[in-house]
Amino acid sequence: MKNTISMIVGIIILLVVLVVSGAFYTIDETQQVVLTQFGKLVGQPRTEAGLYFKIPFIQTVNYFDKRILDWDGSANQMPTREKRLIWVDTTARWRIADALKFMKRVGTEPNVQSRFDDIIDAKTREAISSHVLVEAIRNSNRLIEEGDTEILETASEEFGKTALAPIEKGRAALSAMILEKAAEAVKDYGVELVDVKIKRINYVMEVQSKVYERMISERKRAAEQFRSEGQGKKAEIEGQRAKELQQIQAEAYRTAQEIKGKADAEAIKIYADAYNKDPEFYSFMKTLETYRKTINNQTTLMLTTDNDFYRYLNGVPVDM
Repeated sequence: MKNTISMIVGIIILLVVLVVSGAFYTIDETQQVVLTQFGKLVGQPRTEAGLYFKIPFIQTVNYFDKRILDWDGSANQMPTREKRLIWVDTTARWRIADALKFMKRVGTEPNVQSRFDDIIDAKTREAISSHVLVEAIRNSNRLIEEGDTEILETASEEFGKTALAPIEKGRAALSAMILEKAAEAVKDYGVELVDVKIKRINYVMEVQSKVYERMISERKRAAEQFRSEGQGKKAEIEGQRAKELQQIQAEAYRTAQEIKGKADAEAIKIYADAYNKDPEFYSFMKTLETYRKTINNQTTLMLTTDNDFYRYLNGVPVDM
């Protein structure tokens, strides 16, 4: 009898444990939960982390991720506006914004991923086919973007601008267009598209050669423009250098003339002072200097004895 009672008590305790354990569930920071009862949705989604209660064995907990998730599409062949076939590979980031609506409309993540395959690919095809090829592969018609090279810090504002094919929107704008249209199409699924990017573009064989030829032609034209701008900058620098050199030389010449003038004045003053102290000695020294400059061993002079030039050669004057 006691054994039977103990067994019954044990069974009751086990049932209580099972019921209690089935009545609670936890949600972590990365999850959100929708409850279903016999397959029908119950209440509002629970997005806050914590411990929660449910009716055991009747209600089912359906977990969904509330982090930003990835979608990576397959490369698809599509035409541009000028009928050039290219392979376009897109990628996207998305999250479950309304778990209740998501549960009603798509149910699981794989289901919405397959919907993205159709919707995002369709919007990408629509954007690519309405624009020329260059819009999908470049963001601007500049080979050098602002801030990309140190040379732009000292170059003129026009440096780096080229005559490449004009860009009205560019790759980034096309991605934004795809995001806007695809986000509108998927919002009824309870999801939010965070971002859509054109990850990769490849050319079919028929297009590759034409694209490469165009790229080479554009780069050659840009190189010629860079050379022309460089020559203009060189001429400007050389002109400035010549102007500064001329200014330096003029200043140096003026300074040299001032110094020379002061030296000549000082020399004249010294000569004048010396002449005033002993005029006859000064005359004698100047005459000897004249002899040295005008007479050598091959010089022949025909002078009278009373010539002033000859007086020091003929002896010391009587008046000395």
